[in-house]
Amino acid sequence: MYALYTAIAFVGLVTVFLPAALARRLTRGVPLNARARLGREGPRAGEPTGWVHAVSVGEAIAAAPLVEGLRRLHPELPLVMTTVTSTGAQIVRERFAGLATHRFFPLDFPSVARRAVASINPAFLICMETELWPNTLRALASGGVPVMVANGRISDRSYRRYRLIRRFMASVLANVRIFAMQSDEDARRIIALGAHPERVVVTGNIKVDASVADPSGSGELWRRLLALAPGQRVWVAGSTHPGEEGPVLDAHRAALGEFPELVLVIAPRHPERTREVQAFLERRGWPSVRRSELPAAVTSTAGPVPPVVILDTVGELAMLYSIADVVFVGGSLVPMGGHNVLEAAQRRKPVLIGPHTTNFRESAGLLESAGGAIVVRDAPDLSRELRRLLADPDLRLKLGDAGFEAVASRHGAVRETLDLVGRYLYPEGRA
Repeated sequence: MYALYTAIAFVGLVTVFLPAALARRLTRGVPLNARARLGREGPRAGEPTGWVHAVSVGEAIAAAPLVEGLRRLHPELPLVMTTVTSTGAQIVRERFAGLATHRFFPLDFPSVARRAVASINPAFLICMETELWPNTLRALASGGVPVMVANGRISDRSYRRYRLIRRFMASVLANVRIFAMQSDEDARRIIALGAHPERVVVTGNIKVDASVADPSGSGELWRRLLALAPGQRVWVAGSTHPGEEGPVLDAHRAALGEFPELVLVIAPRHPERTREVQAFLERRGWPSVRRSELPAAVTSTAGPVPPVVILDTVGELAMLYSIADVVFVGGSLVPMGGHNVLEAAQRRKPVLIGPHTTNFRESAGLLESAGGAIVVRDAPDLSRELRRLLADPDLRLKLGDAGFEAVASRHGAVRETLDLVGRYLYPEGRA
C-alpha cells in the first residue's frame, strides 16, 4: 500500500500541485522553495530538536501556546517548526522568532522524508490537527522517533475518505505514539480508523487556551491604521470564501441605510484572492481599499475611509476582531465546514456564523448553546441579524460576554497536551 500511495502522490505532484505552484510563481511571485521541500534545507542539526508541524496559518497560530510551553519547560531543546504553505512560513518567522526555526515540510516521498528527518534530527514530532503523512511517519518510526497528533480532529469529509482506506490508515496510525484529540467524537473516529484506544486521549481544543492579550492600546492603533473616524462603527467578515462575499455585501448595503458611517472589513480566507474580491467589489459598484494601503491612501486624499476594507495581509485578522462591533466567521454560509470562531469570542465579540460548521462543530456548538453566537441560514438572515446587533448595544454585550465565558470554561488543553509530551515523547527532558 505504501508503494501505491507513493505512486499516487507522485502523479498528484506532477499533474496538480506542481502546475499550480508554477502558476502562483509566475502570476504572483510565490517562490517554489523546491530545495526546502526536497529536504535539503539547511545543515543537519547538531543536537536533537523538538519538531512541531503546522500546515498553515491557523495551525501555526494555534500552536503558539504549545511552542511557548515547550520552550519554558525545555529551554535546552532547540525547536523546529515546519509548515506547508508560504503564508504559514511567514507567521512562524514573524511570531516565533527566537522560539523556533522554520523549515518547509518535505514532500512525502520516502527518500525525501528520510533526508529531512536526518537533517532535522528530531527527538520527537508533534503534528497539529491530524496532519498524517505516511512516508514521513514511517521514516520517523524506523528511527524510533515518537510522534504525537496534537489538537487532533477528523472532519466529516476526511472521515469519509479515510474509511475507504481503513486498512492502510491503521498501518499509518500505528506509527503515532499518542493522539491528543479535541473531542469525544474526534477520539471515536480516530479509533474507528485503526488507532489503538489506549493511545487516544481527549484533551480539548488548544485554540481555547490561545492567549488574547492584545498589546495595550492595540484597539486604538488598529483604528488609526484603518483610518477610522472617532466612534466610527465597523464589522468584520473573516475567512470568507467564494459565494460569501455577495451575501456579506448585501448585508452591508442594508446596514448602511441605518448606520451610514459603517465600515466593513472583509478578510478572504486565502489572501491570494484579494484581486478577485476587489474585482468583484468593483463590478458591484463598491469603493474599497486594501488594508496594506492604509492609512496612506486615505491620508493622501483627506477623505473618509471607503465603506469596504479588504484585509490582504496575513496574521492580522484575530487582532482586528478587537475593534469590531459584530463579527461574521466565513466558510459557513457555503459548505466549506467553517473556520475558527473562538478568536472573536475570546475578544467578547458577538459572532454570526452560517449553518456549515462541520470542521468546527464543537466550538461552534459551544458558542451557540451558550448564547454567544447566532446561526444565520442565508443572506437575508445575515442582513437581519447584523442590523439587529448593530442597533442593540446591550445585546452585543450579552452575546460577547456569553461567548467569552463559554470559552474560558474549557481552558486546560495546552496543559494536558504538554503533560502528554512529558509522558510519551520527551520524558524528563531526555536528549
